Amino acid sequence: MARIQGVPRDQAGPMTRLVYFFMRKGMKKMTGREPAQGSGIEPVEVWAHQPKLMSGMGKFQQAVRKAHTVDERLKYLVELKGAQLIGCEFCVDLGSQICRNSGFSDAELLAMPRYRQSDLFTEREKTALDYTAAVMRTPVEVTDELFARMKEHFSDEQMVEITALLTVVNLDRFNAAFGIGSAGFSEGMVCVPPDRPANAAVTGSIG
Repeated sequence: MARIQGVPRDQAGPMTRLVYFFMRKGMKKMTGREPAQGSGIEPVEVWAHQPKLMSGMGKFQQAVRKAHTVDERLKYLVELKGAQLIGCEFCVDLGSQICRNSGFSDAELLAMPRYRQSDLFTEREKTALDYTAAVMRTPVEVTDELFARMKEHFSDEQMVEITALLTVVNLDRFNAAFGIGSAGFSEGMVCVPPDRPANAAVTGSIG
C-alpha cells in the first residue's frame, strides 16, 4: 500500500477523471490484462494531488513516447532495466507484463539481471542496457568509451530518444519514494525482480 492515498475518482475533478479513464484504457492495451489488485494506475492517483504537476508530467511522457526513431523492443528493454535499477515494484511488475505482451519470452525476462552473460540479446541491445545502467546510477557514469560504443549502434536522434526515455524512467523514483507496490499485472507469471540488496542473488521471480 502506498504511503499516501491517491485521489479517489469520486473526489477528482473532471480533467483528472478523464486522465484516469484513458490511463486505465491504455494500461489494458499495453498489458493485455487487468491488474490483480488495485486500480492499476496508483501512481497517477497519487500525482493527482497536484493536477498541474500530473498534467505536466503526462505531457512530457507523451512527447517522449511519441518518438519513433528507436524500435519498440529496445525501448521496452531499456525502460524495464531502468525501472529494475530504481527498485520500483510497480514499474517492474507493469514493465514485465508489457514486455511479455509485446512478445518477450520468459527466458528473456529471467535473463535481464545478467543480460551480459545471455545470448538472448544482441550486442546492440546489450550496449543499450550498459548505457541504461550507467545513466541510472547516481552520479551518472557514462564514460567516453561507453558513449563511443553507443554511437557505433545509434544515431544522434536515437541517442536523444533513448536518453529522454531514461529521463522518463527516472520518474519511477516518485513511485518508489511513495512505496507504491505491484498492481499484479504479472500475477502468476515471470516478473523481473527490483534490483535491491535483498534481491542481489535472485535471477527471477514469479509475480
